[in-house]
Amino acid sequence: MKEEVPAGRKPDLAAEPRWEEAVAAAGIEPRYVDAHGRTVTIDREAALRLLDAMKVGLDPDGGAPTPAPFGLPPVIVSHDGEPTRIALPGLKSALRWKLKSELGAGLGGETTVVEDRPDSHRSGAAPGAATRGRAMIALPPLTAGYYRLTIEPGGHRATLLVAPRRCWLPERIEHGERLWGVAIQLYLMRSADDWGIGHYPMIGHLARMLARHGADVIGLNPLHALFADRPEQASPYSPASRLLLNVLNIDVSQVPEWPRCAAARALHAGASFQRRLQAVHAARQIDYAEVAGLKLETLRLLFDCFSAEASAERKAALGDFRARRSAAFGRHCTYLALREHFANAERSAGGAEVTGDWRTWPEAYRSPDSPAVAAFERDQADAITRQAWMQWVADEQLRAAAEAAGDAGMAVGLYRDLAVGADAGGAETWSEAAAIVGSARVGAPPDIHNPAGQDWGLPPFNPMALRAEGYRSFIDLVRANMRHAGALRIDHVMGLQHLWCIPEGNSPDKGAYVQYPLDELLAILAIESHRHRCLVIGEDLGTVPAGLRERLADVAILSYRVLFFELDEQSGAFRSGTDYPVLALTVAGNHDLPTVTGWLGANDIALKSNLGRLDTEQARELSDRRRRESEQVRVLLGADPNSIAADDLDVVRRAHHFLAATPSAVMMAQWDDLTGESEPVNVPTTSDEYPNWRRRYQVPLEAFIASAEIGEQLRA
Repeated sequence: MKEEVPAGRKPDLAAEPRWEEAVAAAGIEPRYVDAHGRTVTIDREAALRLLDAMKVGLDPDGGAPTPAPFGLPPVIVSHDGEPTRIALPGLKSALRWKLKSELGAGLGGETTVVEDRPDSHRSGAAPGAATRGRAMIALPPLTAGYYRLTIEPGGHRATLLVAPRRCWLPERIEHGERLWGVAIQLYLMRSADDWGIGHYPMIGHLARMLARHGADVIGLNPLHALFADRPEQASPYSPASRLLLNVLNIDVSQVPEWPRCAAARALHAGASFQRRLQAVHAARQIDYAEVAGLKLETLRLLFDCFSAEASAERKAALGDFRARRSAAFGRHCTYLALREHFANAERSAGGAEVTGDWRTWPEAYRSPDSPAVAAFERDQADAITRQAWMQWVADEQLRAAAEAAGDAGMAVGLYRDLAVGADAGGAETWSEAAAIVGSARVGAPPDIHNPAGQDWGLPPFNPMALRAEGYRSFIDLVRANMRHAGALRIDHVMGLQHLWCIPEGNSPDKGAYVQYPLDELLAILAIESHRHRCLVIGEDLGTVPAGLRERLADVAILSYRVLFFELDEQSGAFRSGTDYPVLALTVAGNHDLPTVTGWLGANDIALKSNLGRLDTEQARELSDRRRRESEQVRVLLGADPNSIAADDLDVVRRAHHFLAATPSAVMMAQWDDLTGESEPVNVPTTSDEYPNWRRRYQVPLEAFIASAEIGEQLRA
């Protein structure tokens, strides 16, 4: 890194004579290999702007370890049950050390000084050359977990990650069995009693039905909290908070306060409320604003009943839930209460648009540690408690669904999805500002499917700040999303090694890859995976760095293989079933891809062209390629390559049979494909041009469970 810049003065990045060395020292890759295998040098100005952005929030006095003159790194990885030796080069005297576990247990001692005498025959050193001192800390075998190492004098600190060598796998997978399940987008589900959106108890009903057919997994979309004041901002992959749950998925009729809350039941029985409820229930697309209005108004009344009438035991249970969650959970609830407060203020002021964005709040409230926020927490304790209560209700309903899956005999149960980031104006950037690069966004460089590149609008973690804080923010995130889960899918798992980061204001192609400490992040995943008995799946689609898939397999993180992406680069042919890896989850499609019938008919290409996302030449090239690939897939699956669209449902069945016959550990069928949906859930790179995240399933849950045809597909 360059030398320190005096406080109050930014470095003159434009004058940096060796910009590649400067950005590389901060973990920004000056070059990358694109989807075509070409080496691309990144844009110089973009790299320097990114370098400047990454330094924001790195405060030496904000909890970062004091730099040690003898090379003690801020984070050290070890393995459980194995002795650990930590070398401190350049020392010739003993130092005292202490090691403290999460539970407060500790041990300590003195470093051992080792004299390294140069061997003139082997090193070329002259006879009589000076010896070098090297201090060693010898630790006994430790159990998996997080430890704080302190060295005195000087108070130098480091985080020790003691991890299993591999992530947890279900016993049946360890014994070579293969498991299967069905993936759903919960919010799109319909039932006889829904309020215009899917709810958590539906998962339990579906689990019991699927388990009867031998399924072991239910795949879910991210269940992250969205924005109550901007409900139409509906992408589960751009949430307000990845630590909290989406309260719109609560089944209001299953809240314990519902039977005894006269006010809520009177509201529900009213003619106006019933008209609104019937309209959202019957709608083909989710009306998020109306759903939020109906549910949040009712939940507010139910919370009032809880506050006034709940038993001491039930109130104590809420208190226990809050006490057991992380400090970050509490800050995120405070954020939601503040956001509601300022959104209401914007409405009262008659603003043209309510943003709720914390970056527009009065300056005094833009930090969770400010006196103004502390005063708000005191004065508006009920508003914060209401947010925590809704999280508790959602958590209890999700827990019940997970227990239903377990009781039905599912080996995995719920498979949750962790989005790659959260909205720039959300709880994470407010609560964890020091750990996030707020003036950059995550995306992807140009590739075959998205020639202009992608900007996902999500600020990335700052790898330097993460290490400095001992990964507290990342650990909180993993724990929150392994909760009530038997498997966790990590969206864009390449982010554990590097992320394509775009400086604010740049187009997606004017970004760069930022490196992340892969081994340390994998150690945390292994620790938490075993603690939660949670299988880990890495979504490794797109441009995957060389060697990453092999590294993930080493630590038992499953690859994520999509049938239509499994093309052999050299032959241009689709891979046979025997070529799929064992440690993988296989699917025919997902939320970012067309359904099987949509893919076969190139509906997605026509749609992108109509939406202006492809020019005529790009559309023609992609259509020609899809036609060839569609014929190849039909041959691979044993179908007639010239079959017409009417035979596509047969191809869907063949695709599922093909994937189920691969050696891969887990196979997932999409609800959309089992029920013959043709429209995509989401069209990547669009926002308002297409109704993303809104197309409800045509088949209600009750009809799905009762369908003989679907039952036959599942049995097969």
